[in-house]
Parts: sequence; structure tokens; C-alpha cells
Amino acid sequence: MNRFLYSILLYVVLPFVPLKLWWRGIKQPAYRQHWRERFGFYQFKPTKSVIWLHCVSVGETRAAEPLIKALQAQYPNHQILLTHTTPTGRETSEQLFDNSVQRVYLPYDLPFAVQRFLKHFQPKIGLLMETELWFNLIAACKKSDIPLLLLNARLSEKSATGYAKLGKLIAQGLQSLNTIAAQTTEDAARLQILGAPSVLVAGNIKFDVKPPENAAELGLKLRTLLGEQLIFLAASTREGEEALILDAVKDLNILTIIVPRHPQRFDEVEQLIKDAGINYLRRSQLTAPINQNVKMVLGDSMGELFTYYAACDFTFVGGSLLKFGGQNLIEAASMGKPILIGKYTYNFAEATKNAVRAGAAIQVRNVDELCEKIEYLRDHSEKRAKMQHASLNFTQASTGATLRTMQLIAAHLQH
Repeated sequence: MNRFLYSILLYVVLPFVPLKLWWRGIKQPAYRQHWRERFGFYQFKPTKSVIWLHCVSVGETRAAEPLIKALQAQYPNHQILLTHTTPTGRETSEQLFDNSVQRVYLPYDLPFAVQRFLKHFQPKIGLLMETELWFNLIAACKKSDIPLLLLNARLSEKSATGYAKLGKLIAQGLQSLNTIAAQTTEDAARLQILGAPSVLVAGNIKFDVKPPENAAELGLKLRTLLGEQLIFLAASTREGEEALILDAVKDLNILTIIVPRHPQRFDEVEQLIKDAGINYLRRSQLTAPINQNVKMVLGDSMGELFTYYAACDFTFVGGSLLKFGGQNLIEAASMGKPILIGKYTYNFAEATKNAVRAGAAIQVRNVDELCEKIEYLRDHSEKRAKMQHASLNFTQASTGATLRTMQLIAAHLQH
């Protein structure tokens, strides 16, 4: 495939895009807001030189926090512009950075929309987090002489196989980037096989994410409401996993907090809990200490993941029990929590392998093993204590990617 054919295909699906936004807006009304931005129309004009950073959704936005704070400190005369693809990414940006950054949706990768975006904001540099490759955007930045860097890049074997089918298109896109900084040597090797001329290994910026200063205090307040029971947290769960987790914990004497990855699924998961016959409360209903009959809390809130980690005794990190590739276990480790994780972790393969090796995490193959390990950690406080210590050591030993990444940015950005 070449870029001309790629663009033709995008134009073919263009008439269906408003229908998709309308459909997604049924469950998530935020998809119907700011829709003009997705076609390159923006309301505000920056008053400073722009450093543009693209973070697709929640995970990328959280991961970028130390980098954004470093950019704000080093380049105070520039405006940080965050672009997102999902409403939840945009909401996370609001929670983390409030009005200290500007935020818009990145336009669809249509030539006319991309040109409008670049002409309107005129960024001095573009920073793409993880593996966001939009080929018309990349080509437009190169034509406009805007340095474009792919940072904190990761590429699983599964994703690499998919990209390889694009052939010349992916190779040209990677070769048009000014710099690629990968998380691991494995990520770098896969990118080079696809055609990247050279890839630096800078480490994973997610290890530099610091828990909010008030996380421990908020966790203690939540813990007070939950009582003295041991607390197991199932964090960032995905479709199909909640039913398995409910099956694993229903006969165990332990209070479980279950936090779905996507807020539009809160009601769906609540129905699963009801169907399982488990006595529960929603987080939004927790205004007074619970009684001992409550065995589950549905985490129906945004921006409280670190609070949940602070409140729990040990955790399972979701997206890994089924074939979703796993969610970020680094946040749990940074809070010093013992971690359980499933076998499907290709999105965080290196971090998972190192966490298991360090003694911070235990990997389970199926729901039976998950049930067994929950029961084991519930009954063995000394094992939990060892894993807590190992989690903190694991994260502290892996920091420094932000500093290395800032050095790469400085080489392309003039003050």
C-alpha cells in the first residue's frame, strides 16, 4: 500500500464518520462534543510557541505526566498542546493538568484536516507517545519542516505483524520521523524490521510517573469507609474479565473493589455483580462506613486509580486475563502493592517480565490460578510484605527515561 491509496480509503469511509460518532455518543455523550476538531476546525488560537504532544487515551496521558511537567519547567515560554483521540483521554488531561495545558482532538488523518491542524497551531515540534503512526500527519510534518518524534515507543509482536502488512507505507512513515525512542531493545528491533533507520532505547517514561501527593491520604480515607477487612483490588478490567473475577472471589472472604477500565461499562459491570448475587455498593454511594455484609465495591469514578491502589492490600491488573495485552502494572508497583497479573501482557511484556523476576508480581494462567493466588496472598501477610518491598525497588530501579527523552527533544527544539 502507498500513501495515495491509504488516503483514498480514508475518503471512502469519511461519510460514515459522523454516524460512528453519533453511535458512540449513545453510550458516551462526550463523543458528540468538540466533533469539529476531528476535522481540523479549532476555536482558540495559541498566543505562544507550541510544543505539541499527542496522547491517544487515558494510559498515554497518564504516562506523559512526568514528560509534560519537565517540558513546562524547561520551556516556560512555550504553550503545551495536548491532542487526544478519546474523550476519556481528554478528561484525564483535564484532571491532571487543568488549565496549564491546552487540549484538543487530533484530526482524522485526512490531508485537508491535518493541514488545517498544522496551519492553525504551527507547532515548533511534535511528540507522539507510544505507537501512534498516522501517515498523512507524518508526511505533512515533514513537508512543513516540523520535527516529529516518536517517544516511549512500544510495539508488540502482534502489532508488528499487523503493521508489516502495510509494507512500503509503514517503512516510509517510520523513515520520515526525526527520532524514535523505544522503551526496550525488543521494541527497537521490531521497529527497525519494519523500516525505521535507527531507534534509540530510552526506557519507559511510565516508571517516572509519581503517585499524587495526596494519594496516601485519600487512600486512608477510603480505607476508613471500607473497614478493617483485607481489600483486593481488580484494576482496569476489560470486557469478559469481570465475570471471571466475580467467579474467583465469590466464595472468598475478602472485600473486593472492581474498577472497569472504561467508564461507559460501569452499569454493565454492576449488572454482572447483581447477577452473581454479591452484596455490593458503588463507589459513588460510599458516604459512610460500610457494614460487614458488603463484599464488593464497584469503582465507578474517574481519576481515582491511585486512591484505590493506596487503599488496597494487593491487586490484580486487568486486560491480562483475556487477550487484551494487559494494562499498566507500573502504577500499582509505584504504590508498593503486591501484583497479580494474567498471562496476556504483550503490551507490557518487558515490564511484566521484570516485575515477576523482581518478586513484585505473580503471573497467573487462568481464573483458577487467580483464585488460588488471591487466597494465598489473603492468608500470608509475610508474602505480601515481601512483594510490597519488591514493588517499590522494582520501580525505583527503572527510572530515568524522562531525562533521556528531554535530551532528545532539546536536540530538535530551539528555545
